[in-house]
Amino acid sequence: MAYLATGTNFSALHFDFLMGVSTISNIIRETCDVLWKVLQPREMSVPSTEDWLQISKSFYEKTQFPNCVGAVDGKHVRLECPKNSGSQYFNYKHFYSLILLAICDADYCFRIIDVGSYGKESDCNVFKKSVFGKNLYADKVNFPPDNVLPGDEKGIPQPYVIVGDEAFALNKHLLRPFPGKSLNDQRRTFNYRLSRARQNIECTFGILSNKWRIFHTSILASPDFAVKITKAACVLHYFVRRRDGFSVEDTFNCKMEDYTIKKGVGNASFEAKEVREYFVDYINSPGNILSWQNKVIG
Repeated sequence: MAYLATGTNFSALHFDFLMGVSTISNIIRETCDVLWKVLQPREMSVPSTEDWLQISKSFYEKTQFPNCVGAVDGKHVRLECPKNSGSQYFNYKHFYSLILLAICDADYCFRIIDVGSYGKESDCNVFKKSVFGKNLYADKVNFPPDNVLPGDEKGIPQPYVIVGDEAFALNKHLLRPFPGKSLNDQRRTFNYRLSRARQNIECTFGILSNKWRIFHTSILASPDFAVKITKAACVLHYFVRRRDGFSVEDTFNCKMEDYTIKKGVGNASFEAKEVREYFVDYINSPGNILSWQNKVIG
């Protein structure tokens, strides 16, 4: 898909292939549809319970965050100003966009995506309205049963969790950092450890954009067409990484954001707060402290 890889617009492809712009547009639209319909069920279907267990194992090996089955975040996909759209696609960063909300694994592959929400919407609202988000908050996702954390065999079994930033609502299956006003050393350490796992989704978006450079600029297509392009790019990203393997060079330009969070969002249940506090105690216990973590938060 040269169009996705280079970010070339339809007019430029018209000169490259000596075909009409509308013909090229139809070919790309149909190709994106086929890529998604054929590859998504085979390559990027919803993980099974066993898949979640393998993802958790990989996250712990690579980030030392226990019972983690994914990292979630939203990416603004730039658009040319859609016709008659008002301010729906105009986001807080002051450009037009639609949102790619995604959950990735520890190998920088998308496992769950939701594409097409208006750019003005918050990540939290997009997640809550997505099919996966509704199932997660209703406790209907096929996560493995609660299990004790690694090295905590005599402890209380804990749920498997997805990690996100401060934009997401705290849930027993979705952990977010503590806000700045409630930080102490133990919570700062937790925020740092959670950020090490969460940065996987930032790196995944970065790898996607560098591989398919159409995301480096505004997509010169209607929103529904941009959704098809984005979905095709995500499933191709998964397809390519599974076959080409992991390369450490992919992460050289990934930067972890400041883990000191200044404000929170919404109210969480007592159960969700208890789960997060248990993870705080676990991460700060003598057997689970990383040798460098106190230097980072100091």
